[in-house]
Amino acid sequence: MTVADLETLDMDKPAFDPKAFRLTEQEEELTALARRVAKSRFAPRAEAIDRDAVFPTQNYRDMHETGLLGICVPKEDGGHGAPFRTYMMTAAEIGRYCGATALTWNMHVCSCLWTGALTDDLEIEAGERELHRQRRAVHYKRILEDGAIYSQPFSEGGAAAAGAAPFSTSARKVDGGWIINGKKIFASLSGHADYYGILCGEMKEGERPSRRDTMYIAVPATAEGVEVVGPWDPLGMRGTVSRTLLFKDVFVPEDEALMPRGVYYQAASRWPHMFMTLSPTYMGIAQAAFDFTVKYLRGEWPGLPPVKRRMFPTKQMGVAQMHLMLEQTKALWFQAITEAGPDPSREQMLRAWAAHYTVMENANEICQLAIRTCGGQSMLKSLPLERLFRDSRCGALMLPWTAEICLDRIGRESLYLPGETDE
Repeated sequence: MTVADLETLDMDKPAFDPKAFRLTEQEEELTALARRVAKSRFAPRAEAIDRDAVFPTQNYRDMHETGLLGICVPKEDGGHGAPFRTYMMTAAEIGRYCGATALTWNMHVCSCLWTGALTDDLEIEAGERELHRQRRAVHYKRILEDGAIYSQPFSEGGAAAAGAAPFSTSARKVDGGWIINGKKIFASLSGHADYYGILCGEMKEGERPSRRDTMYIAVPATAEGVEVVGPWDPLGMRGTVSRTLLFKDVFVPEDEALMPRGVYYQAASRWPHMFMTLSPTYMGIAQAAFDFTVKYLRGEWPGLPPVKRRMFPTKQMGVAQMHLMLEQTKALWFQAITEAGPDPSREQMLRAWAAHYTVMENANEICQLAIRTCGGQSMLKSLPLERLFRDSRCGALMLPWTAEICLDRIGRESLYLPGETDE
């Protein structure tokens, strides 16, 4: 199927109606493109990707072909220049059809979003900003021309990914570049990305590691000293292939820095909505579970006999509960991503944590309701609901904003004003 053929596809309704949610023209176009590509190409492959726990390589080739790989590359560098909200809504549409593709795509897109629109909002000295723009243009060119895939390994098994400690993966400055040492666990795209965007602490002579010294550096997958180890056989999100990454005395040229010194810490402090980018995948899964339930009960699911089950009051009640939860989740999430920007207010941060928590928990609850409403046949692996249920359970566990971290911050910030203590 060619790109032109996508225009003739029978489209599902948008997860977010453009008129009702007052979407921009770009948002309407990109979400429609994502819906076409994901429905026609990603959805048919999703079952095999999940069953075999293999990376969706062909999906990435399709995203390169259709321009989605460069969605957040600035327009002046040849990309779509999509801002935060536009990306989030486009990712939700992909999540409806293949959660693993949407989740790994997020790791790739953040290398462009963080270094592009987000960094442009931050305070950087003029000369350093110009150097940063020159360096990021090289990364963008690789993505747009060669289809290069970037990942963003985050977790290390400690408190660093939650923002409570410096990253233990280290970067030591040497002539012409950096020496990287360390380990990343649950590293999505391991063995499949072309570059690993590593968050690591700069090691300074005679100084203790500090979160302020966090570096963000692109490590070529082919660099000497990079190793992918361990198995990958999880409950859900199996196509992310999040094996462990090891870095042993890996030399990386200086120009591979994705952000200037100190800018990641500034971004994490001043642009905290950047940590919401895992949520669109689960927003899409919630929509997919509802979509399946309606089609199944109406006897319209492809490949199944046209048996209607919609006339039973218990089925109608289940769908009503799902619809209420889905609409509540959409409204809160859309408000939070619309408010995203530098230096959010206390109220906006409370809404962001609430939205993130709500999406992650409600996605799984909606999937549970879908299974109970549709009945035993819906648990068969030949149907997508069983996979949606397993994938949906993973969201609450994902750093830096796990469900528990969101609850902790909501409770604390609701009860304490800035600077207040009980001492």
